[in-house]
Amino acid sequence: MTDKLKGPFRYDIVGSFLRPQAIHEARAQHAAGKISFEQLREVEDAEVAKLIEKEKAAGLHAVTDGEFRRRWWHLDWLAGFNGIKVYDFKTAGFGIEKVMQGTYVDSPLSFDPNHPFLDGFRRTQRLAGDTPVKQTIAGPNMVTLDSVVLSQQYAANPVYANLDELRHDLAKTYQDAIRAFHDAGCRYLQLDDTSWGALFSGRFRDKIEACGYDPDELIDVFGDITDEALENRPEDMVITTHMCKGNFMSHWLYEGTYETIARRLLGIRGFDGFFLEYDDERSGDFEPLKHLPQDTDQRVVLGLVTTKKPELEDAERIRERIAEAAKIVPLERLCLSPQCGFSSTEEGNSVAEEDQWRKLALVREVAESVWDDA
Repeated sequence: MTDKLKGPFRYDIVGSFLRPQAIHEARAQHAAGKISFEQLREVEDAEVAKLIEKEKAAGLHAVTDGEFRRRWWHLDWLAGFNGIKVYDFKTAGFGIEKVMQGTYVDSPLSFDPNHPFLDGFRRTQRLAGDTPVKQTIAGPNMVTLDSVVLSQQYAANPVYANLDELRHDLAKTYQDAIRAFHDAGCRYLQLDDTSWGALFSGRFRDKIEACGYDPDELIDVFGDITDEALENRPEDMVITTHMCKGNFMSHWLYEGTYETIARRLLGIRGFDGFFLEYDDERSGDFEPLKHLPQDTDQRVVLGLVTTKKPELEDAERIRERIAEAAKIVPLERLCLSPQCGFSSTEEGNSVAEEDQWRKLALVREVAESVWDDA
């Protein structure tokens, strides 16, 4: 990537796209034993290739595989770690009664050098040609929160004596993952870590306390784990993070402003950019962005266009909100994107395929009208 085309870009994406019907059908056939895993991979490749062409046509500077190769935005990634156990459970956490999956740590954590996401990245990279590929993975504190702090299974059989001991293995797991993606040719990696939302959402702070942890202390724990995970990161690799407040079939999970976590989250210097959700009143104002260090060139990507609803935002209102944010963070350090992906799980949000491309066209249109280097 040239300096001008170095992520995060003036107009960018979080990562996931609505799954095409061919993907749904192939996954069902594979689950029923009617096609092999390799045949499923071939269908995925064909659909990812079509998606990449659409992403290029939309003018994106880096493309993703739409997360077509996974069921969940996070679990498919975490399930590939040594030491993670996946299980099914029922929940109404998003306001929908649904059988979902969770994880817990059941043995010491480490990165599997044969993690299937590496093969997926290489396949996507071949399909993308000369266009950079943005790889998205769940961030480390999805393990800290869901697989340790809130996990009854883990509490019954803890693997680590304390969170400090966990931190070193978890950080090393991510250091090895980052190095493996770099070796595979990845130069744009994003750690999606919605777990931070639990630290400012009142309902989840209560849950954390009920499990015997202090949510305020966890803010620094989360930051320390992430700092260590990013130690010795490759200099020629862009690494960003994305933090939204939950995204499942157009429903959200957390609410509250970023102020509680902003000092520690934005103080993580290993990230080149922060993708932050700002699509409705639950996000609060831009004031917490004052915690972004002034002595770095890190960027904040404003998620001002929602992926939860099909209605198209007003371009002038988006420009006004960018101007509001620019009173706190210099305009040259700001970018624009949708607030999340369009399909964090295979079910997808309550939008049509044409809606997602209209929204991306709007993001590009606004960005090009605001920044000369878009």
